[in-house]
This record gives sequence, structure tokens and C-alpha cells, in this order.
Amino acid sequence: MDFKNLTIKDFKELLTENDPFLVYEKYFEFLKEEDTKIRSFLFFTEELAFKTLEKLKEKDKNLPLWGVPLAVKDNILVKGERCTAGSKILENYVAVYDATVIKKLKEAGTVIVGKTNLDEFAMGSSTENSAFFPTLNPFDPERVPGGSSGGSAAAIGAGLVPIALGSDTGGSIRQPAGFCGVYGLKPTYSSVSRCGLIAMASSLDVIGPFSRTLEDLKIVFRIIRGKDEKDSTTQEYEAKVKKVKKIGVPNEVFELGVNERVKEVFEEFLEKTKNVYEIKKISLPSLPYSLPTYYLLMTAEVSSNLARYDGIKYGFSFPAEKLLEKYLESRERGFGNEVKRRILLGTFVLSYGYYDAYYRRALKVRRFIFEDFQKAFKEVDLILMPTSPTLPFKLGEKTQDPLSMYLSDIFTVPINLAYLPGLSFNIGFAEENGKKLPVGAQLVSNLFEEETIFEFLETIGFK
Repeated sequence: MDFKNLTIKDFKELLTENDPFLVYEKYFEFLKEEDTKIRSFLFFTEELAFKTLEKLKEKDKNLPLWGVPLAVKDNILVKGERCTAGSKILENYVAVYDATVIKKLKEAGTVIVGKTNLDEFAMGSSTENSAFFPTLNPFDPERVPGGSSGGSAAAIGAGLVPIALGSDTGGSIRQPAGFCGVYGLKPTYSSVSRCGLIAMASSLDVIGPFSRTLEDLKIVFRIIRGKDEKDSTTQEYEAKVKKVKKIGVPNEVFELGVNERVKEVFEEFLEKTKNVYEIKKISLPSLPYSLPTYYLLMTAEVSSNLARYDGIKYGFSFPAEKLLEKYLESRERGFGNEVKRRILLGTFVLSYGYYDAYYRRALKVRRFIFEDFQKAFKEVDLILMPTSPTLPFKLGEKTQDPLSMYLSDIFTVPINLAYLPGLSFNIGFAEENGKKLPVGAQLVSNLFEEETIFEFLETIGFK
């Protein structure tokens, strides 16, 4: 049995033509062997998978995901399985309920095969900040897969699973999707429930899917979207499809340091698209302010959300006699350096005397960014820009330079700040040191217009 690069349809056909239990026995052998090359999974969930298969015998085989394997980023809760968030502080935490998206996908018939690696608490752009090990890029094992959902993106890029889930706070689905040559969707904020997602920055976090085909991406997104009583920020999803006539490309993109090889591939794609659609240069004056605004707001929310990990209620607990010592040592030993850095920055931003100067001002700039995009959508139907300013970089290349690492998200963070949907897709390859590396582009639509992006890509030949 050949399990490489299978789609949802392929896997369903494989199961109907063979004994599903035998298929999955062989499939787990394949996964374990192939994953040694890229280390995309933190652990596999074999027992859960075979229990699910047993239950699926009684269910309708026409379910959209009947028997289809799913990889889940390890900051999304799956009942009865560990959920580490890539951190030592939650290394042995076992989820007591399913995230809403997991519940929906289980009802659609999916089989969860494992939890994927990530930057600790989703803080990073390379998956090198995982407390356990780095994940490797499927196109070049000396390079990063992007982050923070690098494990999910790499598993899809290597052809191990047809679909995977990630989370996106400032580009954590789109940037690794671009680095691994796959589709990655960051949905409109409030369109997908965050219930059961370990919080990083609650006003920015969104769960979304990865896949190798547009069709598979659409299937998963349509299952997980919609209102959830357990997440008060969600709302009923009403798909909006706009007829696309004009595509906007922000002038500011090329003023923000795009790598020459990325620029070449992007411009080649623009030339092809010009034959079908009008490409219009637009201005997004807020774009250069997005990164500092994001890092002020995100770190403030990180400081607040991660205060719960104190060594008392759950997670790693340092055995100290004095309460203060328990707090301090549990957090010192349980958190990695990047998490500590962001907690400190966020605590400073929220501290007395600095709240108005930093946090409140950043909120006003966020509003400016949102309005900037809304103004742009009066001129164009979709906005197109590179997913990342660089090609996948080498392991260790940016770990000692946090600011350089943060710049990886310069084109993705504005979309989170403006609550908009964005989809990263592969537009070609650039050669570096004899390796062909994927280049991603990002399509951005107005609120709740994911279907517009799907339809546009289909009209220009993407499947």
C-alpha cells in the first residue's frame, strides 16, 4: 500500500477496498518510518485511532471524512490524549475534553493519528522553540518548516497525512504552509471556535486547516466553521462569495525587504495572473506599523493568559515548601526562553505607567490597520502578497536574533490584527544551494469571504 500524498478521496477509496484495520496497521508503520526524516509528530495516537475505527463500523461511510487520518497541532485538546503545547510545563497534561473543532471533525468521521510539534505555546516562526526537538523542512532537512504550526505543515508537505489542524496568531498556519509548499488557511476571526485551543493571545488566535489540495482544505474548513456556545466570540457563518475583478498588491510589500528569489517567483506569478485579472497597485500605509503593534498586543495577552501556569492547578510543579518559591521555580523550569521573553515584554507593556503609552496606543493602531484594509477592499476584491519575505531559513540561523525571527511574520501579522481571512498557497520554487525551496503567496479577502478566495484560486487553475 502506498500512503504517500493521499487526498481525502484517495484514503476513503483505500478503506472501502480493503480491511480498514489492516490499512491502519500498515499506515502507522509508514508514518513511524517516514516521520523519522522530519520529526513532525510529537507522538502518535494509535489506541485512539483503532477505537475510532471500531466506532466507525456503525457509521455512514458517506460521512465527508469517514476513516480519513487527521494530524492535530499539540495545542488543541483531544480527550484522553496528552496536550503539551510544546512545553515542559504541560509535558504530562492529559486533556479531559475535546476541542469543539475536534468534536466536529470526529462527527464527520475523521481518525486522529497523532499530535504534531510546535513552537512552545505557539510562540515562534521556526518550530525550533519546541521544548522537545525541532521539526525539519520536508524539502531540505537542514532548514526549518516555519512555525509555530511547523509539525502540521511538515506532515502535509512530506505527504504523511491528507489533512491537519494548526493555529494562527500572527502567521502560524500561513508561514509554515508557505515554507512547506502546501495550502494553509487562517480563517476570519470568530468563524471557528477556539474552545479547546490552549490560549496564546485570545483576540488573535484562530484554528485552521492544512492540506495539499484546495478541495480538501474546503472540506475541513466547512466542517469546523460556525457558531459555538462555548466560545462567545464566534458567530453564525454566512459564506460571502464576491465576483473577483481586481487583485490588489500593496506597494509597501517591496519596501519591507523581500528576498530577491521570493520577489522573482512572486512577480512571475503576477505576470500569469495579469492575463486573467486586473492587478492593481494599492497602498496600505499601516503595513510597516503592524509588526510593532502585534508584538505589543500579543505579548500583553500572553502575559495574562500564561499567568495560570503557576505549578498549583495543573502542569509541572516544582516541589518547594514555600508558595512563592513553588510559583517562581515552576515557571522558571517549565517555560523556555522565548516564552519567558514574551511574558516579560507583555508584563512590562501592561505595567503601571506604560499601559497608556504602549498597550492603549497599540489598540488604536490596530483599529487604524483594520480601517486601512477596509478602505483597500473598496478598490479591490482580494489582496495578494508574499507569505514570507524569505525562503525557508537554515536551522539555527535566527535563534540568536529574535528580531530577525519576528520579521518572518511581517506580511502575516497584519491579517490577524484586522481579523481577516488569509490563505497561503504555493506559487513556485526557488533554487538555493542546489535545493528547490517552495515560495508561498498569501491571498487576503474581506471578513467571511473565504469562499471568494477558494473560487478565485479554482478559476486560475489551482486544485
